[in-house]
Amino acid sequence: MPTPSLTLSPIIAGLWRIVSWQLSVPERVRWIEQALELGITSFDHADIYGDYQAEAQFGEALKAAPSLRGRMQLITKCGIRLRSAQHPYRINYYDTSAAYVRAQVEQSLRNLHTEQLDLVLIHRPDYLMDAAGLADTFATLTREGKVAHWGVSNHTTSQFALLHQHHPLLTNQVELSPLQMNALDDGTLDQAQQLGLRPMIWSPLGGGRLFTGEDEQALRVRAEMTDIANRYGISLTTLAFAWVLRHPSRPHAITGTGRIDGLRDAVSALNVKLNAEDWYAIWTASKGHSVP
Repeated sequence: MPTPSLTLSPIIAGLWRIVSWQLSVPERVRWIEQALELGITSFDHADIYGDYQAEAQFGEALKAAPSLRGRMQLITKCGIRLRSAQHPYRINYYDTSAAYVRAQVEQSLRNLHTEQLDLVLIHRPDYLMDAAGLADTFATLTREGKVAHWGVSNHTTSQFALLHQHHPLLTNQVELSPLQMNALDDGTLDQAQQLGLRPMIWSPLGGGRLFTGEDEQALRVRAEMTDIANRYGISLTTLAFAWVLRHPSRPHAITGTGRIDGLRDAVSALNVKLNAEDWYAIWTASKGHSVP
């Protein structure tokens, strides 16, 4: 099976909070331009972000400045039916049926004012996923030119392997941070190296807990990282991204910030060469014990 190829920027801008940034359309255009100037060319969305409004807000900027589309890679996700005023489902649930995936892809195309999505991820593992059927949906939408590449998010290694067997996947987007390190031990990053498929990492700052958490783990990690960051002459944010990027699976790390300074801090991590001792010092602070 051929390995899919798509060049994403090492740092990816995550748009799940864009609605709360309350930017005007011209301000959104300028924000995108500034991200691109920093070398961030990949933008991560999901159909449900911002109560189903985030994609459209980004798309308004692309409609206002169409030349931006050719300078970026658009990533989005689908597969979660999330209750909202517009979608009064009885419960939240997952749906990877052909009809639903197609409907959401076509809605994302409209929202983002584009003719093709560079990468679409299945947002969460659907226990009722028919792998062969979903692969057929992928193949059809690819053949129609609506989606260039496919991947998954938050999938286990066996779930990834099952779907990848039927249709080539580009990536698995998973959580990893100095405060949440399960991906180091559950085989996810091993599988990424085995297949030569670079993972995408969400919440590299631990959802902000790295800066504000008062629990014992957060306090240990913050103290250790502050010492290391001071020694390297970088911010805590930059160090957190450098810690994630140090992994040999060559991850793409996703930001969640609307602040250009926050994007700049993330990009600065690309110039940090974190040594193994410092990387493991952060691991040790997080675990609360040394390596076995």
